[in-house]
Amino acid sequence: MPSFYEFFAGAGMARAGLGTGWKCLFANDFDRKKGETYKRNWGHGELVVDDIRNIAPEDLPGVADLVWGSFPCQDLSLAGGGAGLRGDRSGTFWPFIAQIQSLKDDGRAPKVVVLENVVGTLTSHAGKDFTAICEALDGLGYRYGAIVLDAELFVPQSRPRLFVIATRDDVAIHGTSDGPSQPWHTTALRRSYCALPEELQRKWIWWKMPKPDPREMRFADVIEEAPTSVRWHTKTETRQLLSMMSEVNLAKVKTAQASGIRMVGGVYKRTRFQQGVKVQRAEVRFDDIAGCLRTPGGGSSRQSILVVEGDLIRSRLISTRETARLMGLPDAYMLPEAYNEAYHLTGDGVAVPVVRHIAKHIIEPIVSRQIYEERETDECDSVREK
Repeated sequence: MPSFYEFFAGAGMARAGLGTGWKCLFANDFDRKKGETYKRNWGHGELVVDDIRNIAPEDLPGVADLVWGSFPCQDLSLAGGGAGLRGDRSGTFWPFIAQIQSLKDDGRAPKVVVLENVVGTLTSHAGKDFTAICEALDGLGYRYGAIVLDAELFVPQSRPRLFVIATRDDVAIHGTSDGPSQPWHTTALRRSYCALPEELQRKWIWWKMPKPDPREMRFADVIEEAPTSVRWHTKTETRQLLSMMSEVNLAKVKTAQASGIRMVGGVYKRTRFQQGVKVQRAEVRFDDIAGCLRTPGGGSSRQSILVVEGDLIRSRLISTRETARLMGLPDAYMLPEAYNEAYHLTGDGVAVPVVRHIAKHIIEPIVSRQIYEERETDECDSVREK
């Protein structure tokens, strides 16, 4: 069975996506509250709650085939302060790289390393941060490539994310092509590749995956009629929310009313300029996809929903279970009782079916082949010794 380390583990969504065919040897996150939820769902055996800088090589057991790192995005996102890899949060990328270097020095370099973050990583500091990531992987003896994958292919949530997938130089690779392909290699990603120095381009891999079958789950399918984590707004509160909408957004509501079917829209409150004055607006979308879940502290409001059935219009905050469903977590997954804590947990994670798709079509073929070749080599050596 292939094994992995999960850094910046959060709720363990990468672990959920990898599935039962993988063995977790070690997990780490610095957030105590997230750690409590992780242990409730995955047990107490693998997780160490501590700053990544405090993790020593001897704390990492065995030899992991994969090291997954969804390092913090706050300094790389559009809503962040723009500090990039020099920031306090996203700057933990460098201690992560130091962990891989320590494993390499110990003869335990993983076959595959995956880094996950927001697509703003590509343009952070005019592309210098993305170049620095590639340089770091090159310095560790890895080839690398990247894909942009939007969770809306699997769940009704708009959530594009960047995945940098690297393999050790001596590991045979599969699932590659001679050039970029849609939808995995966006215009921004191709530009970032072209901006890399030639020596880094030579280590680049164009990863290839099949596109999944059309998504069947709709936004309306995840909605709870009687949620326990939130309450439905009063009629007055719903009217207040509607009063914050522009004519364009009110027209969307009227179109939903005229559709003759139950429509569910996601609503975010945003600050806009109107005649030079800041005003708070409520903006709704009825394209059957939720807006991207964001942590409450990430510079954005919490998402609300608007349920329209003819003349009946209801509204409320999105429930914590609904956010978990939008991330692909099963209803059996235990969430924190506190609303903000649960919202932060899910909004800060990686969509489970996205991880599964990448694992199935890129990571697992590479790791399985390498494990098979290593086993064959060991058997041959054993025969020679006899």
